[in-house]
Amino acid sequence: MTVTVGQDSAKTRRTLKVGDQSLSYYSIPAAQTAGLGTFENLPAALKVVLENLLRFEDAGFSVSVDDIKAFGEWGANGGNNPREIAYRPARVLMQDFTGVPAVVDLAAMRDGIVGLKGSASKINPLVPVDLVIDHSVMIDYFGNPRAFQMNVDREYERNLERYTFLKWGQTAFNNFRVVPPGTGICHQVNVEYLAQAVWTDEDQNGDLIAYPDTLVGTDSHTTMVNGMAVLGWGVGGIEAEAAMLGQPISMLIPEVIGFKLTGEMVEGTTATDLVLKVVEMLREKGVVGKFVEFYGDGLDHLPLADRATIANMAPEYGATCGFFPIDAETLRYMHKTGRDEDRIALVEAYAKENGFWRGADYDPIYTDTLELHMGSIVPAISGPKRPQDFIPLTDTKSAFAGEMAKTFKRDMGKEVPVEGEDYTMGSGKVVIASITSCTNTSNPYVMIGAGLVARKARALGLDSKPWVKTSLAPGSQVVTDYLEAAGLQDDLDAIGFNLVGYGCTTCIGNSGPLQPEISDAINKGDLVATAVLSGNRNFEGRISPDVRANYLASPPLVVAYALAGDMNIDLTSEPLGEGTDGPVYLKDIWPSNAEIAALVDQTVTREAFQSKYADVFKGDEKWQSVEVPDQETYDWPPASTYIQNPPYFQGMGPEPGTISNIEGAKVLLMLGDMITTDHISPAGSFKTDTPAGRYLMERQVEPREFNSYGSRRGNHEVMMRGTFANIRIKNEMLDGVEGGYTKGPDGAQTSVFDAAMAHQANGTPLVVFGGEQYGAGSSRDWAAKGTALLGVKAVIAESFERIHRSNLVGMGVIPFEFTAGDTRKTLGLTGDETVSITGLDTIEPLQDVPCTITYADGTTKEITLKCRIDTAPEIEYVEHGGVLHYVLRDLAKS
Repeated sequence: MTVTVGQDSAKTRRTLKVGDQSLSYYSIPAAQTAGLGTFENLPAALKVVLENLLRFEDAGFSVSVDDIKAFGEWGANGGNNPREIAYRPARVLMQDFTGVPAVVDLAAMRDGIVGLKGSASKINPLVPVDLVIDHSVMIDYFGNPRAFQMNVDREYERNLERYTFLKWGQTAFNNFRVVPPGTGICHQVNVEYLAQAVWTDEDQNGDLIAYPDTLVGTDSHTTMVNGMAVLGWGVGGIEAEAAMLGQPISMLIPEVIGFKLTGEMVEGTTATDLVLKVVEMLREKGVVGKFVEFYGDGLDHLPLADRATIANMAPEYGATCGFFPIDAETLRYMHKTGRDEDRIALVEAYAKENGFWRGADYDPIYTDTLELHMGSIVPAISGPKRPQDFIPLTDTKSAFAGEMAKTFKRDMGKEVPVEGEDYTMGSGKVVIASITSCTNTSNPYVMIGAGLVARKARALGLDSKPWVKTSLAPGSQVVTDYLEAAGLQDDLDAIGFNLVGYGCTTCIGNSGPLQPEISDAINKGDLVATAVLSGNRNFEGRISPDVRANYLASPPLVVAYALAGDMNIDLTSEPLGEGTDGPVYLKDIWPSNAEIAALVDQTVTREAFQSKYADVFKGDEKWQSVEVPDQETYDWPPASTYIQNPPYFQGMGPEPGTISNIEGAKVLLMLGDMITTDHISPAGSFKTDTPAGRYLMERQVEPREFNSYGSRRGNHEVMMRGTFANIRIKNEMLDGVEGGYTKGPDGAQTSVFDAAMAHQANGTPLVVFGGEQYGAGSSRDWAAKGTALLGVKAVIAESFERIHRSNLVGMGVIPFEFTAGDTRKTLGLTGDETVSITGLDTIEPLQDVPCTITYADGTTKEITLKCRIDTAPEIEYVEHGGVLHYVLRDLAKS
């Protein structure tokens, strides 16, 4: 392949001829030659952001030469120069849970702009948007050959209203594509098909331009694509909507932590074991709001599927992203997954010419570094509540016993009969074993490994324990192709791991109900049942309402735990069960690395990827039969309990308001550390006695048709009733009470929703207090939307996770951080206080403001809070009532 470079008219614009194709690009070496700074030693992840500014500065957007020079200063300052910049990703990725409310907002904005005398056609994504329907399939049926089709049929029964709406969006909006149900998980579809490493598009002059593939996504695990050198991270739906409508993402030039990997993985370990150790190390390091870039000679021995596993869990280690530069493995993976050969040639040429290539001499400047020798990795799991709680497999039995005594305070010895069965249920029993989620099901090494564990167990006469709900939900149809080609799907089926669907399932709480008799025994005995899943999240209340302890593990270990059925068994020394010829141990069924590699090479083919993705947007007959209206604005069905016109833009005037001080606010909730968006945002199933359940019952929706909160994200009435309603949330205003409860205006215990509505009726503003890492976890926009709709004006915490802080601002809710060592505990807060915050009418970014706390006995205390409106554009967003209000008014005026 011939590669030549030519000069263009702009000072940093160059031409690149690759084979027969000629393209323009923006050259970082040329920017350095032009005297804009020294850039050659920048990390590749940061060069992607720098290129973005070079390109948009030349196009006349809001980028200054000083913004570009700041990247040279970043290196000169040892990897630190937190200058505010405007960043514009190339595309947006969505899934249906977060995508439905985004499309609802776009449809509502079309109504809103018409109300402001503008044209509905102005509301369109300006950058490509792909929405993958992957979050709606629930595991109602499992352990039988028809489970997949039965779950798909049930999925359409539940979600036809939502799917009709999304398909309408595909026809009504430009630049908007939908990948139908049953195709795969959005991040796996992204890595295997959508991502290109280097993107191409025409500029305003019609010239073809090459530039790094970048994106933001409405799911926190968008970071997975960084394993393929595509810079991307999760944002809330609110921020994603603004990005797709042409608004830049305001961000600070990040610190970049270099994570050096050396050596190579040893026999018997997996990428999951590696990533769980990485999560532990980086959480301890503290990388919230920072980029992490992986480098070192260990990458020469790390397949891209393993890199994607590590990049996927960036939200779990707290980083904005975990980036792997372009190298020979990137090209190999692109070829294997069916990418066009001309594209692969362009990726190599562009990366080498523009300084993105990781060669043997790659050694950039980092803000800080840490190092891990991969030969030190041991088999492990993590849990029972946090991804960073790493447990070597040798310690799992004792660790669970410790958690029982320390955390759960339960008797280890209690056994409860299960009605109609010949076994009992006790704490530690594994009731869910699920191969699920984008984290691991994208990786053929661990999936083939799981199949080989099943094959060997089957041959020795082992089966899953009867109380374990087993499931297999691959991230794409390609996985099924190679499992079947290897003959391993039959072995997985034989021990209960039948295909249940292509989607997120258990990892997001769509695990479906347990057998009623098992559920009754767990709840009757107040037992600590456990789940083992190959996912990325194990927060309280996430996986199943019947399960208190959740453990993350590799797919082969998920199979092993299904065979053992109990966390009280040491898998490294005790038998998993009795086989045909006696006890069977883990070592008897664990495959060698060579066995796995041989089957991967044999069955994971370029042709399989090309075949499965040939008609990725077409869908099956069910999707093709969904009929949609052909109209610019949506005809909101008044009786729908899935899709409702939200109140955000109704009656909105053409001009913004001002930011008001908060006077006489009452406390809605007093929350502790590590309150995740799973605690805040409605997720999973709900019952008839909840505010959301009562709302649906009043509309003649039977409990069997409740579906999940996630599936009803297009209905604000359901979602605001489920905000702060997680079954494991603990409000410190109440003693020993779990769930979505608080004190109403009269001081009596009531639901959070009912209390908020009573305060709204009284015209009383509300605040929420929290601890450290408030809003950790998924990029759930409803964690912010629900907070705003409940009437909360401010959240005051010790620290915030990145995405949720941004989402709160995007909904007009102001985040504040304690200063001077103050916390809710040092201040002696009980939730009976009244709070006033002043200085907001003249607020500047990151300004300290005074706060007066009036205690129940009438005494007062003055403290100082840091306002976490971080940038000047965010001040404008809050003045307008939210970022979408800002965009809508701007579009209406234009």
